[in-house]
Amino acid sequence: MSERENVFARIREALAVTAPRPGAAHDATPEVSPADARSVLPPVGANFPENAALFQKNALELKADFVLLNFANELPARLTQLATAEGWKRIATHSGELTDAAGRALRLPTLLADGRHDPRELEQCDAGLTECDALVAQTGTVVLTSRGAGGRALSVLPPHHVVLARRAQLVGGLPDAFALLQAQYGASYPSMISFITGPSRTGDIERILVLGAHGPKKLTIFCV
Repeated sequence: MSERENVFARIREALAVTAPRPGAAHDATPEVSPADARSVLPPVGANFPENAALFQKNALELKADFVLLNFANELPARLTQLATAEGWKRIATHSGELTDAAGRALRLPTLLADGRHDPRELEQCDAGLTECDALVAQTGTVVLTSRGAGGRALSVLPPHHVVLARRAQLVGGLPDAFALLQAQYGASYPSMISFITGPSRTGDIERILVLGAHGPKKLTIFCV
């Protein structure tokens, strides 16, 4: 049998099996409780210091920068230091308690992504500053939504994504992150929930890791 005939034979064999209707219940599929799910996932810390250390470790492996600040009033100086080092000329951000304070401190031309704007202008900004909904220590992941981070494009188009988070948002695992989302939004979930695990990357080109191929090349997370 030729390879072509083999492929068609496998297709005919697959078509002979009746597929379940979309959305149909499968009694044979056992339910997985959150406790069962946690047992097969990587361990998390028992308290905030342990989870902060775990997030720091994972962020480092992902080539992201994580800065845990002792006091909120340290944030303006650290942001100004970063902006000066990288020579920022223009930033993009959105309305929020942390982002508003950051914008006042930086005193740079600012594009507000939650106001009327041309999305193409976001690509001309040196950095995009957003708040987030959660930080997941287990995977070093930033969880943000279109409602809490200035829309869909702000975290994607500027070459440097800077996340401003609160200590209460740093949790152990994904179930804890979804609990925060549930508490924040109830049944009215935002139209987009994004899980950002390190800067944008691809390894498709001769198996060489390239950062910034499909999004920001740099990711910096400040936690206050």
